[in-house]
Amino acid sequence: MYQGKHVLVIVSGGIAAYKIPQFIRDLIKQGAEVQVIMTQAASAFVTAQTLAVVSRHPVYDEHYLHTNTTAISHLDLTIWADLVVVAPATANILAKMAAGIADDLATTALLATNKPIFVFPAMNDQMYAAAATQRNLAQLRADQVTVFEPENGFLAEGYAAKGRMPEPTTMVSLIMNAWQRQQTAAILAGKHVLVTAGGTREAIDPVRYIGNHSSGKMGWALAQAAYWAGATVTVISSVAGPQTFPAETVKVTSTADLQAAVDRLFSKTDLLLMAAAPADFRMSTPAANKIKKQADQAQLQLTLVKNPDILASLKPLRKKQVVVGFAAETQRLLANATTKLQQKQLDLIVANPVGRTDSGFDVDQNQGTLLFADGSQQVLPLMSKIAMAQTIITAITAKKLL
Repeated sequence: MYQGKHVLVIVSGGIAAYKIPQFIRDLIKQGAEVQVIMTQAASAFVTAQTLAVVSRHPVYDEHYLHTNTTAISHLDLTIWADLVVVAPATANILAKMAAGIADDLATTALLATNKPIFVFPAMNDQMYAAAATQRNLAQLRADQVTVFEPENGFLAEGYAAKGRMPEPTTMVSLIMNAWQRQQTAAILAGKHVLVTAGGTREAIDPVRYIGNHSSGKMGWALAQAAYWAGATVTVISSVAGPQTFPAETVKVTSTADLQAAVDRLFSKTDLLLMAAAPADFRMSTPAANKIKKQADQAQLQLTLVKNPDILASLKPLRKKQVVVGFAAETQRLLANATTKLQQKQLDLIVANPVGRTDSGFDVDQNQGTLLFADGSQQVLPLMSKIAMAQTIITAITAKKLL
């Protein structure tokens, strides 16, 4: 989601500046172009040469400001940028930002920009808790600056407390989530979205299980897209996701677990996105102990029974909820998906071709066709799962299903 974006990183003088080279590298890996301004105090913790090497651009500092007045200026940098990140944000630079002080290149650029600003405070816990710092942070939030809370962790002072800057990969995700939520129309504001993700597991014995290849990536992408669109999100998942956005998470293992969680939460839901892949069958009686193979045994026979159809079971419980299902198929894609759409009385089903190497299970891309209850269709070409998730959310609201 950073592809082609211009990110201006402003580095102030805190020990957490040692994380900034990796942060810049992670941004570039995501497709961003990065330029850096550093304060004079920042040079005590990280060198301009290091930041220039990793960013692939000259670094702008006080030396540049005083010796070069004809090339790029602070206004050029802020016009170039799509967003501005201050990390680490010391108590000093926070105070200057809150007061509108512009006494160096970094603070002048911050005062001159009209682009989204994202701030990562990092300092001693007592400095962070101080009334002046909290007053400055409140002013910045009132000025529409996005302020991320520091983490609890080991501080430079030698003890654990609140004041630690997050790890670079977390910072990259936090910024993108906050920025996307700002940039995306709040089309699901006030709505509660329930998302299911991942394949379920049915125990054969304490060691083995029946499962499938679902990774949960599509479900977690839908949850993220719903959050960006302004919704309150709950995720029921058999697999852990990259949860860098606020969401209640319910961990499940079996199809029975999944059904119990859906039944419990469905009445409070405006939109159910059933992206999980429940196992269709389970053991009639799972073995209490590990099934041991015998020397003369060539086969093992298991007795399976059918699991409940979760989506079909919701029909009598539905009031105004919008219900979206997925049809993962290897053949007769549209015909099979249409049958499921009608039999389960869904508002929308996503017909998903699986068994491929470029899309479907356990990869980052997907494709398919949206089949609506009114008979209309929308073909989705090969795209990233997060892009597909955003397209699905937009299609649901465009159809005025909610």
